Amino acid sequence: MAKLFWVEDQSHWIDRFSTVLENADLDGAPNHLEIFKFPEAAKQRIALMSDEHKPDLALLDAHMNGSDQAGFSVSRALHKKWPDLPILYLSEHSGTEIEEQAITQTDAEDFIAKHQRNIEAVLCWRIKAALKKRQSREEGSTAILRSGSLALNTETWEVFWRGVKLMNPHNPKRPLAPTPRKILRLLVECSPRPLSTEQIADLLDADLERFSYANYRQHIKTLRRAFAAAEGDSGEFAELCQQGRGIATFGDAHAYFWKSDQ
Repeated sequence: MAKLFWVEDQSHWIDRFSTVLENADLDGAPNHLEIFKFPEAAKQRIALMSDEHKPDLALLDAHMNGSDQAGFSVSRALHKKWPDLPILYLSEHSGTEIEEQAITQTDAEDFIAKHQRNIEAVLCWRIKAALKKRQSREEGSTAILRSGSLALNTETWEVFWRGVKLMNPHNPKRPLAPTPRKILRLLVECSPRPLSTEQIADLLDADLERFSYANYRQHIKTLRRAFAAAEGDSGEFAELCQQGRGIATFGDAHAYFWKSDQ
């Protein structure tokens, strides 16, 4: 049972996500939620909590009750008591200074936008990834998939290229989205065999009527841009792909494959 400490001031978001979070398969058992609508009440609870009742993860709204600092004050109280506690923000203020401050000044694990497609699934996936990352740190063990200069942590889903973490090229303060990361892992695991749109859709358990070659190609573009950004947009990764390495195109078969740079 995962213990989640959730601070959210708007009732409609609580109504929307509470059942989802309670029933999410995070560790094989129903989860326990402590929900607070007011930051001060949350901080009072933190002050009184013993280590025995320490949460496994905190989920915070950033902007609450008219204050941009409300969520951050709760974050500081949590980290003062439990420095290793994973903290995720669930907010309507993605892409703003609030997100920048959350990532750069509060040691947040993640910042999740409320207004996005499949938000319930995305939220559960990101919480599960944060919990796995914490478990890996505690156990001192990692499962790393390596291929040349690429390292992909199969537990936390962090991806590193030549020592630099791949981020979302559309918003460098946020991690890569789940689907591009999954596609990259599949390409690496199947290397050097190319994977077609149909094969990727099947491996992702996606609906072929909704997952087209255009979708596949867009995810590949996102990945290539993320690799390029990790290299400072030097053009080296694009050249690598043109040489049939990295993420390379396979003929005219609407397929791609991964080949190590070494």
